[in-house]
Amino acid sequence: MSSNTTGRILLERVHELLGDELAEADRVFQKELQASHRYVNDVLGHVSRMQGKRLRPMLVFLAGKAVGETTEVHHVLAAVVEMIHTATLVHDDVLDEADTRRHVATVNGRWNVETSVLFGDYLFTHAFHLAATLETTDACRLIGRATNVVCEGEMAQVHERGNLELDEAGYLAIIEGKTAELCAVSCHLGARYAGADEETVAALDRYGRNLGIAFQIADDVLDVTGTENQVGKTLGRDFLEQKMTLPAIRLLETADDATRREALTLLAEPTPEGWPRMHELLEASDAIDFATTRAREYATAARAALVDLPDSPARRLLDDVVDFAAVRSY
Repeated sequence: MSSNTTGRILLERVHELLGDELAEADRVFQKELQASHRYVNDVLGHVSRMQGKRLRPMLVFLAGKAVGETTEVHHVLAAVVEMIHTATLVHDDVLDEADTRRHVATVNGRWNVETSVLFGDYLFTHAFHLAATLETTDACRLIGRATNVVCEGEMAQVHERGNLELDEAGYLAIIEGKTAELCAVSCHLGARYAGADEETVAALDRYGRNLGIAFQIADDVLDVTGTENQVGKTLGRDFLEQKMTLPAIRLLETADDATRREALTLLAEPTPEGWPRMHELLEASDAIDFATTRAREYATAARAALVDLPDSPARRLLDDVVDFAAVRSY
C-alpha cells in the first residue's frame, strides 16, 4: 500500500473519530479571527484554503481522548495551536520568498510582504487573546513558552543559513524548536486538560516532541525526493535558501573529497541551475536513507512514550500517526 493511500486511510479514521470536534475547533478559529475590515477577512479566507492536515489540533484531541474526555476547552486549545502554527507558516513564506503552499498562492505571493507580516502578527495576538479566555492561565503560559521556543528555533535557522559546518546536533536543536515544540505542547495541553496525571502528561509531551522531529526530518527528505504535485510547494527550497538539512549534512560528512568539494561549491552559491546536480549527489549517496532511518528512530521513540496508555481508538490513532509522520509523500 502506498504512503498516499495509507495517509488517506489514516485521515479518514481521524475524521471518523474527531470530525465533529475538528469542525468545532475550526468554527472557534474562524469566529475569533473575524474582523470588521473586509480586506482582513479576505486574507483569512485565503489562508483557510492553505490549511493542511491540522496535525496539531488533531494531537490536542487525540491526547485528550487517549487519557479521558475532551471538553469545550479542547476546542479552544485546538484553535489556538492552529493559529500559532498558521502564523509561523505565513511568516516562513516571507522568509523563504515562497510563492505557493499546498497548491495555493502564499499571502506574500497573492498580496505583499507587508500583509504577510501583519497577518502573521494578527494570528499570534488572537491566539493569545483566545487562550486568555480560559479559566486558568496555565494554557496561556504553556503556549507562550512554546511560541517563544518556536520563534527561537526559526531565528536559529535563519542565523545558520549558509553555515556549511552545521552538524546533526545543531540541526536537531533547530527542528526541535521550530517544529517539535508545538507538537509537544499540543499533546501536553490535550492530556492536561483531560485530567491526566503529571507522568502521563510528560509521556504525551515526549510523544509529541519525538513525533515532531520525525515529521520535520521526513519533510526535509521530501524537499529532495518528492514532487511538486505531491508536496504542494516548490522543491529544493532548502538548498536554494542555504538551509542545511540532515540529507545535506550527511552528504558532507561521508562523501569522498571530490564529491564533498563539489557539494560545498554548489551549497556555497546555490542556484536553480545547480539544484539538479545537488539532487544527483544526494540521491547517489546514503544521505536519503540515513535521514529516513533517523526519522524512523524518532518515530520509534514517540511510539515508546505511549506504552502505558490504555487501549482505545485514540491511542491506536496516536500510534498510527507515527508512521504517517516518519514516512510520507506529502
